[in-house]
Amino acid sequence: MRLILVRHGQTPSNVIGSLDTVVPGPGLTDLGLAQAAAVPARLGAEPIEAIFASTHVRTQYTAEPLAAARGLDVQVRAGLRELAAGDLEGRTDPDAVGQFFEVMTSWIQGDLDAPMPGGESGREVIDRFDEVAHEIADSGVGTAVAFSHGGAIRLWAAARARNLGSAFPLAGHLGNTGVVILSGDASGWDCEFWDPAPG
Repeated sequence: MRLILVRHGQTPSNVIGSLDTVVPGPGLTDLGLAQAAAVPARLGAEPIEAIFASTHVRTQYTAEPLAAARGLDVQVRAGLRELAAGDLEGRTDPDAVGQFFEVMTSWIQGDLDAPMPGGESGREVIDRFDEVAHEIADSGVGTAVAFSHGGAIRLWAAARARNLGSAFPLAGHLGNTGVVILSGDASGWDCEFWDPAPG
């Protein structure tokens, strides 16, 4: 099957650089709504059979135009939510943002038990994302879209795409409504496409 991962559209927290990971979180800016509205055309050639989103409203709002265009429901799954910032939540200062990305980088490089201060481990993130990916793969659909978050997508793709390793997700930007396409199933995935998008 093909699993299309899409990052949410721009949020007010993206604009100010805030670590905003608590559910349900903010909605979308006007630009974010425009980015979401452009997703159906960007994925127009894909034979999409199911659409999923995290428990954050920003992913659900981003998924809505595609769901409307395809006549599908948005299925909400907690496993697709963003990396929990823990004690760093809500901060915008360079020290906090740097610490967040330092921990995320260590996870992508394989140290999945490195702690996010007051948050979850990389292993916990991958395990919960795996549950959703396995559910989708076992459902029998040929192509599904999952709307998630930049950190979660980059971490899971690094851990599960056999042809990526850690270098590309670390260097590869994934802007708002960026798209990553993987093919495979619960036994293994390969990355076919990585589009950083306009955000």
